[in-house]
Amino acid sequence: MDVTLPDRIVVAQVDALRAQLAAAEASLDVTFDLSPVKVLDTAGAWLLIDLQARIRNAGGRCDIVGASEVHADLLEVVRGNIPAPPDARPRHHDLFDWLETLGKSTWEGIRSLVEILGFLGTVVARFGGLLLHPGRLRFTSLVHHMHEIGLKAVPIVSLMAFLIGVVMAFQGAVQLRQFGAEVFVVDLIAISVLRELGILLTAIIVAGRSGAAFTASIGSMKMREEIDAMQTFGLDPVEVLVLPRVLAIAIMLPLLGFVADVMGLFGGALMSWIELGVSPGMFQTRLYDSVDVWHYAVGLIKAPFFAVIIGIVGCYEGMKVGGNAESLGRLTSTSVVLSIFLVIVADAMFSIFFSIVGV
Repeated sequence: MDVTLPDRIVVAQVDALRAQLAAAEASLDVTFDLSPVKVLDTAGAWLLIDLQARIRNAGGRCDIVGASEVHADLLEVVRGNIPAPPDARPRHHDLFDWLETLGKSTWEGIRSLVEILGFLGTVVARFGGLLLHPGRLRFTSLVHHMHEIGLKAVPIVSLMAFLIGVVMAFQGAVQLRQFGAEVFVVDLIAISVLRELGILLTAIIVAGRSGAAFTASIGSMKMREEIDAMQTFGLDPVEVLVLPRVLAIAIMLPLLGFVADVMGLFGGALMSWIELGVSPGMFQTRLYDSVDVWHYAVGLIKAPFFAVIIGIVGCYEGMKVGGNAESLGRLTSTSVVLSIFLVIVADAMFSIFFSIVGV
């Protein structure tokens, strides 16, 4: 069935033309002649391609002939941008599909790790230049970020550490009371808080609070093309945006860790006094006699490394943000998850290392 089309196939005529071509579609053997067509827009091209696809999917034959060069190019552009129909058949996932997904995820993780290491190298190089030229340090920005990361985080860190100390003392009392070893609750609280929980939970809170803020603020600047403008003016975004944030978190996380340690011990001492009758004086004496200063030093050594991980990941993910809000939200979530994961991995490696060296 040969169908001669009108001289204009535009969006205003699509519905009417579709109704006129219903009989041709039902015949399953159609040839559309575009020789008379003088005006063809995207909607008209889509109508013809859609009808052609419907007829061919039904097992018929449909050809489009007589198109001018301009109209043929438009038809090809529209045909290339029509998404493929979803496969209605259920897909059976097998071992090979699972291995393919695992391989892609593993490769993506390795690639991201390499990129983060490259970004870390760039930051270290800029920091070396800053040591040679200290006047380039943006002190106002550094102090601002120290205030945001450190001072404003003190309440939540203090509350978290206090409650952790309370919980550990209460749970330890339940177990140690069975053996008449209530006084050892001091060792339990002090070693756990000073070596592990104090700095680890503080780093997790800072990752969720400040790491996400780094990604969101830098990502917003990337979306608004402020970073491009900065580069146009000859400013280095790493030196202006990344270094002050990384330095601020490296300075403030050890201090927040110290606050967490103090509040954790205070919470543990308070609950030990209430639950076990261990007076503050006895708690302090047992703390001095049984807990080595190295337990505190171990936690303090970890703090700068955790800070660099959080700062680098947060700024790196912010630099990756594209021009839409979807990428900003997705990468902010990725920043928090990845920072916490890497902090826990680093903590595990430190634990193994200190165990090997006997500290």
